[in-house]
Amino acid sequence: MIWGKKKMKKRFVLSIALVLAFTLAGCGGNKNNAGTDAGSGEASKAVTKIVVGTGTQFPQVCFIDENGKLTGFDVELVREIDKRLADYEFDIQTLEFTNLLLSLETKKIDMIAHEMEQNPERVQKYLFNKEPYAHWRNKIIVDKDNESVQTLADLKGKKVLTTATSAAATILENYNKENGNALELVYQNGGANDNVTQVTSGRVDAFLAADFTLSLVDPKKELKAVGPALSEADILFMFRKDDPEQQKLSDAVDEVIKELKSDGTLAKLSSEWLGDDFTSKEK
Repeated sequence: MIWGKKKMKKRFVLSIALVLAFTLAGCGGNKNNAGTDAGSGEASKAVTKIVVGTGTQFPQVCFIDENGKLTGFDVELVREIDKRLADYEFDIQTLEFTNLLLSLETKKIDMIAHEMEQNPERVQKYLFNKEPYAHWRNKIIVDKDNESVQTLADLKGKKVLTTATSAAATILENYNKENGNALELVYQNGGANDNVTQVTSGRVDAFLAADFTLSLVDPKKELKAVGPALSEADILFMFRKDDPEQQKLSDAVDEVIKELKSDGTLAKLSSEWLGDDFTSKEK
């Protein structure tokens, strides 16, 4: 019995020692884990994911290159902005141009990067950032041998190619409202790639385009720009209106664009992709 009691006492002491050992180990482990969590929380700040909508059929602006990569002026500009905004992560997704505005409204995307210009119709519905990254002068584009067109009035009864929801379409539609539908508007899906063929083949007589785009879509110089500029506009990114988070994002983008202008990056991107610096009104 004495031996048995000694044995039980020995087991009891051993059990207490094991419990204390595990308790101390557990406390130590919790402390280390807490420190790690706290450290990682401080190191990794919350990043907001932003879905940026763009297209694939705008040569040198947003297009798929020969290696199957999405690139171009607007695309590479967004990537540069992404690098400089630590609080955001940009996910660039491609859509048909005609779906961009609706996708923004329905929150499928959070920002549009597709050489978007302000006009009264858009300003009523959408938020634009304040710092432009390019400047457009819209003109009439016709066949190089066409000597009869200088103004929209000269296109009365003729076919003019355009894209629904585009700024060019707004100019043409407003002209038609004021002039008894003088122009026959032909709508396409948003690709600028076959505009040249449409005009040179005679299927349409003209289309409107920004000054810098002609050399991009017509490297063989089969077309020409005619007449005075029908409109001039700053090119901006688009966001949802009356949304505080969208306003915060827009303001952040503005600050980066100012940096890109100041350090020469924006002008460099424009020259690389568009053939010249089209980033200001002074051009």
